[in-house]
Amino acid sequence: MTGDKTPVGQVRPSQLLWTYGPGALVDLPSLSVVTLGIDKWELSRCPPLEEARLLAAVRRELGPQVQSLRMPPFQRSENVDPFSAEAFIGVPVRPFPRWLRCVKCGLLSAYDTGLFECKEHRFRPERTRFVHKDCKGSKNDQPARDVDAVPARFLLACRNGHLDDFPWHYFVHNGPSGCKGTLRFYESDASLQTENLWVKCDECGAARSMAQAFGKVGRENLPGCRGRHPHVDHFDTGCTEEARAVLLGATNSWFPITLSALAIPLTSDPIVQLVQDGWDYFSDLESEEQAAVTVKTLKKTGALSGIDKHSPKAIWQVIQQIKAGNAGGGVTEADIKGPEWTVLTHPNPPTDWPHFLSKTAAAPKDFEKKIASVLLLERLREVNALIGFTRVEAPEEATDVNKRPPRAALSRSAPEWVPATEVHGEGIFIRFDEAAVKAWETEPAVVSRLAKIEAGHRGWRNARKLDPAEGFPGIRYAMLHTLSHLLIRELALECGYNAASIRERIYADTEGGSPQAGILMYTAAADSDGTLGGLVELGKPDNLGRLLKQALGRAGICSSDPLCSEHNPEADRSLHAAACHACSFVSETSCEKGNRYIDRALVVPTLEVADAAFFD
Repeated sequence: MTGDKTPVGQVRPSQLLWTYGPGALVDLPSLSVVTLGIDKWELSRCPPLEEARLLAAVRRELGPQVQSLRMPPFQRSENVDPFSAEAFIGVPVRPFPRWLRCVKCGLLSAYDTGLFECKEHRFRPERTRFVHKDCKGSKNDQPARDVDAVPARFLLACRNGHLDDFPWHYFVHNGPSGCKGTLRFYESDASLQTENLWVKCDECGAARSMAQAFGKVGRENLPGCRGRHPHVDHFDTGCTEEARAVLLGATNSWFPITLSALAIPLTSDPIVQLVQDGWDYFSDLESEEQAAVTVKTLKKTGALSGIDKHSPKAIWQVIQQIKAGNAGGGVTEADIKGPEWTVLTHPNPPTDWPHFLSKTAAAPKDFEKKIASVLLLERLREVNALIGFTRVEAPEEATDVNKRPPRAALSRSAPEWVPATEVHGEGIFIRFDEAAVKAWETEPAVVSRLAKIEAGHRGWRNARKLDPAEGFPGIRYAMLHTLSHLLIRELALECGYNAASIRERIYADTEGGSPQAGILMYTAAADSDGTLGGLVELGKPDNLGRLLKQALGRAGICSSDPLCSEHNPEADRSLHAAACHACSFVSETSCEKGNRYIDRALVVPTLEVADAAFFD
């Protein structure tokens, strides 16, 4: 919490990007708190992360004022003295919703009215809680004692990213009222369905069921959105979106918007790559002596690992070359995946770099006509950055920014940095033969299948009032995406990683002079679970060939067939065809498209379609 700095619990640093970032609610055992904006975080506790391409992408989204990517603050040891300075390292939070409910008498009131008191527990922060002081029970006939108070479980949210307390007085009195009586929350039956949850005013006797706060009736009984952003203490004016009731802990109360990039070498010279990666440190230097001081500082802080292996003279020469435009300059590539594809498909890819160690492998036997090359990535780093969030609706894959749900800001003013995390691991990159893919795309059965998937795409976007002509990734993407899912499911059975630890990147861009057709499957764990070596071992020709055959064999028949194979995306305006949880869906943390644009019929023959498969 802020002000008195009371520790209230713990979350992993990576969760501050994907689950509990700024504006998100953290539902602790006895408390509910909102993570405050990054302008309230202690910047000196947030170590910087170096990834020039990702920083450039973040600046395109949020503006040139963004100076750095930084990791969330974290305690460096597990056994911390609860009264030491390190015990207070973390992100600031505030109790939200403000309204609490006494578990004994049902009293419903804001925590700052003086009726509730915070009980701190330094040695077990997760036990910190609010209590209703001197509660005498629901009938006011019991001895006074302190009773636990829990957060009210209802909130208001809107599509513009606003979140507010539920308007209890307005709701109970059916609109604005001068009655300021005490409210009580109670259940009328053992079942906790909303129609059995009631709010009553002690003063005037008005009462209402919570069922009237949801659905069409709820629109008539709730006020308009006040435009509240609790994480930055700000109210937007003129919000016209409909405010709707949501439950505390609902998954649609916070959706992160992130960007990610693989840390890859864009040059063959390590020193040039290092200077480019840390260009913000070197861009203002004017002499070799200043370069020496900068290198010494970077070595002490641990930033830009490996730069201390090179002499200040060599570093200064590279700086001069970059400023003169002879070494490629800073990284300003607009497309994040474009440089990755270039490096992954290079005839002689980098074989030893601090964050990238690769080794080429032969294509599996019996798949030489379909697979052009395989690259085993023994060392890999992915950096993710949080740039905003949405509420109520998840951010859609629209090319037009104006068609996406409004992105809520991480801070009240334009951010000068954004939270980021890095994960280390290993991976397998498979490049497919471009001629084989092009020939497959022109087959009549594939063109027919494309029409059905595209019709489902148009229907899906029309239902959400998005431009139906935008956002379709193409039939090539759908085929590669499906095969990636089939392989992830197969790899998880043999490599020792759980399925949620394996992620994908699909390279299927056909614009420009270098069409892409490849998939990268890699581990994305924030600890040693990402570098066990099991994935690379399965990428060797014999193992990969066996896994491919097993994956294709399993995909031919689904336990939900014939319903799965007969699914028509055009009929129900969905974004997948012959696909379901039984055969080809994976964890949404693993999929870059949220299990969309998947069709087994594009990879292997199915009961419904036998002639559209890329593999015989």
